[in-house]
Amino acid sequence: DVQLVESGGGLVQTGGSLRLSCAGSGFTFDDFAIGWFRQAPGKERERVSCISKRDGSTFYSDSVKGRFTISRDDAKNTVYLQMNSLKSEDTAVYYCNVLNFWGQGTQVTVSS
Repeated sequence: DVQLVESGGGLVQTGGSLRLSCAGSGFTFDDFAIGWFRQAPGKERERVSCISKRDGSTFYSDSVKGRFTISRDDAKNTVYLQMNSLKSEDTAVYYCNVLNFWGQGTQVTVSS
């Protein structure tokens, strides 16, 4: 079974940093692009970032470009999202995605 497990969320002050991790299992990890999405209360889920398989090409939404960095370690079947200069509008549940599979999410709360 495909499993994605996110971790690393928490409460942080404005301007702070967090690193999220997404550990995958049940599939050939390095054969797939992996994405990070987020959903804030009352809002639709939005794509934040993604990283392609093997060559590591990346995408960032305009709202996080220059502040977030996505990376992957295929030896550990893990994708990371380094989040710096966090803002209150980054508060959301962050989800990891591959194909039509989703993790359970990890809560990120940025307080002013």
